[in-house]
Amino acid sequence: MEKIFKFLDENVEVALATVEDNKPRIRIFQVMKRVGETFFFATSSQKHVYSQIKENPYVEFTASKDNIFVRVAGKTDFDVDDAMGKTIYNENPILQRLYADYKQLVYFKIVPDALWYFDLTPTPPINEYYDLRKQK
Repeated sequence: MEKIFKFLDENVEVALATVEDNKPRIRIFQVMKRVGETFFFATSSQKHVYSQIKENPYVEFTASKDNIFVRVAGKTDFDVDDAMGKTIYNENPILQRLYADYKQLVYFKIVPDALWYFDLTPTPPINEYYDLRKQK
């Protein structure tokens, strides 16, 4: 399981899936920070993704590189303290380029319920699944 977290630390661009009107919506996000098994993200409360997550907090995100694919499922939580929001903003120049102040953003976290790891390099391919709900 640790290889999943290492992979996501090195590949922060992910495709995040939400639902709107019973239809999937996918957009590219960056994992802004990871602390243990918790992933932190930032967005604007003016964006559709914010209202989609507020309506249905269950999301998935995926990242890939070469023949490796990782998928994460979990429930979003906007309960991110102000100090963490400030840290995320200060550590990510892309946010500073797009927003004048960290308070213009909303921050959310995802603690995974499930993780998938696929590596198509070997034969047979590696396909691993981790159900973290059993560990909570």
